[in-house]
Amino acid sequence: MKPQPCTVPLVAYTDGGCRGNPGIGGWGFILIHIPTGTTLEQRGGAALTTNNRMEMSAAIHALKSLRRPGQTIEIRTDSKYLKDMAETWMKGWKKKGWKKKGGEIKNLDLVKELDGLLAQHTVQWAWVRGHNGELGNERADALTNVAMDCLAMGVSPEGTQRLDKPPFPVEMA
Repeated sequence: MKPQPCTVPLVAYTDGGCRGNPGIGGWGFILIHIPTGTTLEQRGGAALTTNNRMEMSAAIHALKSLRRPGQTIEIRTDSKYLKDMAETWMKGWKKKGWKKKGGEIKNLDLVKELDGLLAQHTVQWAWVRGHNGELGNERADALTNVAMDCLAMGVSPEGTQRLDKPPFPVEMA
């Protein structure tokens, strides 16, 4: 599959998942500075969590890794829930005092944390089809699975790696 064109200086591929829902969960992201190619990979997880919490955690950790406010970044995710929540639903929930019609907002702690991080940066969201050959998504998924494997073995799921260039091509527009 051909990489998507890039029109921003930073691109993050994020992914989260669970084995069982709730169950052992992991998240991973790859953050690429397009002009220089420098890349940060990070992963983590939780012993008892949900898929949506892990998807949100990946985006939160990617945004937390930015060194200064006011960055422009594109977050590429295979989670329509995360993308829709961040682009659409959150604004209405916040306007209504963090309430939604028909019940409580799930994962409100992470929703509020993500809202605060989004306010510090210019974030564009892009949905990518998961497990479809998108190399950034496949790499984020692999990090997520390593985190879950670590948890299953009783080892810390956390890991960070810095690279001089991305481990796959990212096309610039």
